[in-house]
Amino acid sequence: MPTPPTGRILVVDDETDLAQLVAGYLRKAGLEVAVRHDGTEAVAAVRDFIPDVLVLDLGLPGIDGIEVCRQVRTFSDCHVLMLTARDDEVDKIVGLSVGADDYVTKPFSPRELVARVQAMLRRARTGNAESAAGSQHSQQALVIGELVVNEDSRQVHLAGEPVALTRIEFDLLLCLAARPQLVLSRRQLVEMVWDTHWTGDEHLVDVHIGRIRKKLGDEATNPRFIHTIRGIGYRMGTGR
Repeated sequence: MPTPPTGRILVVDDETDLAQLVAGYLRKAGLEVAVRHDGTEAVAAVRDFIPDVLVLDLGLPGIDGIEVCRQVRTFSDCHVLMLTARDDEVDKIVGLSVGADDYVTKPFSPRELVARVQAMLRRARTGNAESAAGSQHSQQALVIGELVVNEDSRQVHLAGEPVALTRIEFDLLLCLAARPQLVLSRRQLVEMVWDTHWTGDEHLVDVHIGRIRKKLGDEATNPRFIHTIRGIGYRMGTGR
């Protein structure tokens, strides 16, 4: 049996009982956990506690989860797992647009949440981007037209200008760039970037691909780099 991942988890939820319940499950899994109950405290705690994963409720008093995520992304690249009590796709997508990596809708199974957190920790510890792209690419940049993806430095340049991507966005782009012209399904991308045991909505991939396209100025209907293969997934290739 593989050793469970270890890490520091910050749980932020104004429902005190729920926050303590989640924290208890995470501690039983061998993780170090801190708990906060409002948005202002959350931002300060990310600076002080330096978590590997932030479990963040959307509907917080003071500043809400989206604003917390926006502020946190200015100084931390920790994984963000968003919790929402509203089964509303707009809320979920808005949350992801400010840098959340995943979301869970309440009510949820604490065991499932722990599994999601552990999957995130495995990514951070093992460097999924490297294993996903393959060691043959580890010493060179990947060039697709004007787009340059450097695995070692985790930097992306478009026409010589740097492109700022989140950790998830970079890993997705790297998976595609390492296999030009090969179609990758959503499930394949999930297994490469998130985890082979990840059980969330595979269409989460579409949200992140949309963000990458926006940053690259790449239109889905007239792509230069990332092409949608309807009903299957995506492939990387130059040309409109």
